[in-house]
Amino acid sequence: MGMLNNYFKVEESGSTVRREILGGATTFATMSYIIFVQPTVLAMAGMDFGSVLLATCLASAVGCFFMGLLSNYPFALAPGMGQNFLFSFTICLAMGFSWRAGLAIVLCSGIIFTALSLLGFREKVLDVFPSCLKNAVGPAIGLLIAFIGLQWSGIVVLNPATMVALGDLRHAAPLTALLGLFVMAVLLSRNVHGGILIGILITTVVGLALGVIPRQLPEFNLSTATFFQLDFGELVTRWQDALIAIALFFFLDLFDTVGTLVGVGTQAGFMTEDGRLPRAGRAFLADALATCAGALCGTSTVTSYIESATGVAAGARTGLAVMTTGACFLAAIALGPVVALAGANVGPEYYAALGIEGSFVPMYPAVAPALIVVGMFMLAPLRKVNWSDTTESLPAFLTIAMMTFGYGITEGIAFGCIAYALIKAATGRYREVHPIMYGVALAFLLRYAFLK
Repeated sequence: MGMLNNYFKVEESGSTVRREILGGATTFATMSYIIFVQPTVLAMAGMDFGSVLLATCLASAVGCFFMGLLSNYPFALAPGMGQNFLFSFTICLAMGFSWRAGLAIVLCSGIIFTALSLLGFREKVLDVFPSCLKNAVGPAIGLLIAFIGLQWSGIVVLNPATMVALGDLRHAAPLTALLGLFVMAVLLSRNVHGGILIGILITTVVGLALGVIPRQLPEFNLSTATFFQLDFGELVTRWQDALIAIALFFFLDLFDTVGTLVGVGTQAGFMTEDGRLPRAGRAFLADALATCAGALCGTSTVTSYIESATGVAAGARTGLAVMTTGACFLAAIALGPVVALAGANVGPEYYAALGIEGSFVPMYPAVAPALIVVGMFMLAPLRKVNWSDTTESLPAFLTIAMMTFGYGITEGIAFGCIAYALIKAATGRYREVHPIMYGVALAFLLRYAFLK
């Protein structure tokens, strides 16, 4: 205990070893839903479920250890919600990259992030994007995630006339998901740490009892099938699309990391009077190295989690807390069979029984409520958008609308960037736009003109 206290400066930070361990465990409880969600999402891209589960736990643990040892801050890391959907739905399914090429793209973005962290250029890069887009991208991804959660639950279904419609709520799958959503809402409103995780487990049990989730354990084996399986060949042959994909991952990670460090740092009292975070460079470096480690293991971008605020609320103030969180991720590998059950698809037979025509949409009633709840939480930055200024609000709105209804993270960001540059220039406020943003907008316009 004395050695831990000295290395992490626990007493100097006004904390205790016991409080740090409790805070780290609290943080894990609130973010552990990613262990259930990540393998399910990346499996949509053709990746091995068991290998992604192992990669998720290992990469999260490594990221937490990096953060604790390098920065001595209680900021926990894991594969980011939003980036995982960008990986599967945009990079692999929409743009047509293989998951191996997708991992190479994630590694490239992590290397760039690492270089900029070492060189101290992070803030300058962040200044390129206007605040209205920074505050719209996260919520837009949140709405997309919630929309997917509604589909996976059967609450929203395909409709040939209107594209989507309300599902048949008399059936067990959507009812099970609605129950899970209600349980999560109640637990979170009562400030129960791990409310999302508890909700997933309760929904799984109910789904098993009702026969919605197959009672036979799905084929599941922990493996290393995704480890060190990066393919850079596709990036060379499709370098234009690859550059866009790398930029998307890089900026999303940058936005997430800055938002988390500032938000949690402010809550914990780490920020200085001039608004700076001491040792911020080390925290950025830990985040960047974790992304590289995650890509090598076989998972999407690893980033800092805003759920770290729950650990801070429980008293965590040093890196010892996040080291505890990392140890919990390693211990969670033993929960593989439970994760496989929660992530089991109800299957096309049940889907057909609902009387829904059209292409098959998978249903995961145990995981779907977590997507809806997390998507809701991601809407918070919208309050920072200046909705009274059309040159700010329209780009933000188009980012949200095109990402959700266009079902593509790339399309949302593209429309937002193009609209921002055009409307600012057309209203004589062109000086408010960073020159690089004009280049970004032009690149997206050329992409639509010649590549689509």
